[in-house]
Amino acid sequence: METTTFFISLLVLFFASLYYIFYKIIPSPRQQVTVYQLPPGSTGWPIIGETFEYLRTARNGVPEKFVADRRKKYSNVSLSSAAATAGSCKVFKTSLLGESMAMLCTAAGNKFLFSNENKLVKSWWPANFKKMFPNTDKADFSKETIRMRAVMSTFLKPDAVRKHIGVMDQVTKHHFDKHWSSLDQKQVIMFHSLAKKYTLALSCRLFLNIEDPQVIAKLEKPIRHINAGLVSLPVDLPGTNFNRAIRASKKMREEIESMVVQRKIDLMNLTLIDREQLANAPEDLMSSWLMETYSDGEEMTEADIAEKLWGIILAGYDSIINTLCSTVIFLSQLPPVYDAVLKEQMEIAESKDEGELLNWGDIQKMKYTWNVVCEVLRLQPPASGTFREAITDFLHWNAFATHKNPEYFPDPHKFEPSRFEGQGPPPFSYVPFGGGPRMCPGKENARFQILVFMYNLVTRFKWEMVFPDEKMVVDPVPFPTQGLPIHLFSHKS
Repeated sequence: METTTFFISLLVLFFASLYYIFYKIIPSPRQQVTVYQLPPGSTGWPIIGETFEYLRTARNGVPEKFVADRRKKYSNVSLSSAAATAGSCKVFKTSLLGESMAMLCTAAGNKFLFSNENKLVKSWWPANFKKMFPNTDKADFSKETIRMRAVMSTFLKPDAVRKHIGVMDQVTKHHFDKHWSSLDQKQVIMFHSLAKKYTLALSCRLFLNIEDPQVIAKLEKPIRHINAGLVSLPVDLPGTNFNRAIRASKKMREEIESMVVQRKIDLMNLTLIDREQLANAPEDLMSSWLMETYSDGEEMTEADIAEKLWGIILAGYDSIINTLCSTVIFLSQLPPVYDAVLKEQMEIAESKDEGELLNWGDIQKMKYTWNVVCEVLRLQPPASGTFREAITDFLHWNAFATHKNPEYFPDPHKFEPSRFEGQGPPPFSYVPFGGGPRMCPGKENARFQILVFMYNLVTRFKWEMVFPDEKMVVDPVPFPTQGLPIHLFSHKS
């Protein structure tokens, strides 16, 4: 079986190389050849480009090395006028995921990209992503995204998200009571595994209004296949990561679509007064979308809602998990920082009545804790960056390019939460949530989820890492190499 798969892979690579040579390298006589001035850099091998090197540094836990090495290598090479046009930024060319592209490395480059969304640039998704989320391959996907963001704002705008803080705290307390409180004093827990359970359970409650553990378990298993398929060779053959990811994504869309259909029936059975009350204060994103229409009056179909809900759950799933893991690692390695976070959180806990849930006022008091999380996101952003398409060229902004640049963050490898006090970092230098019209619409939702979790964790426990030098690697999303086992020490003991 392994030999057969190996030879199939060779054949695929052979024919892909022929395609690349005859359709990419050798222009057709009918093609008009236009010569552009390009920034310095290398596009590497045919088809694969520098993708393996990009992934290798990520899997070694130093994803910023890919950018840093090339910035240093090409620092003395003058940029072309075309590159200078892109916000006068430092930029180099490379080839990733089968596409030649320019990688922007400065705050000026980020500003150029974020300020020209839908003007000079538009969103672009790799072939793998398009197969798993077919709607992203539509010709009018940019328009569809704009319409979707408009209806999302009803549920995810800051004022609306603040109303969900109590629900977040309730779900979080239930998670700790069920999975943490019964543990023995010296028992080791696998934090990464528990963080996955928590994050998916909270997402299902907020977005789907689903709390049934069996239903949630159905959504948990396929995520692993989807993540593995995101950066795999896009060969849709049985047994490949790509094939498993496509099938897993399709299954999840079908599972969620069945929930959407049932919810639609439930909503139709409500009285008019109940529907109006729910429309003014929706309990979950699914219900909100079922009662929304686009600005042009068109209703969202069950299939569209299912795919978008699945995409939102998947997007927030790994981001929250990895931020929690990284925060736990840094707090374990930096006792003074943990003590300062504990002091802030205990002051909030002592002000609460028995059984009283967190509220917006409590979140506002978590200033130092959020500065700590911001520093975690600077050093270990949950997503390296995203892609944009400019006519026929591709651009890639990378968070590490500015997050660890001493021009914006002195002594960039030092953990220093005070960087985010006062005016904070220079504009467009700190971009864990992206920027411009494409800024993560769930930014506030993610902030509240992380702070609510840290409140419940820190006020209950102190911890020690079983492997003190364990680090986060990226493959294709950040994760702890050993699963982050930790010893818990309850404050009550």
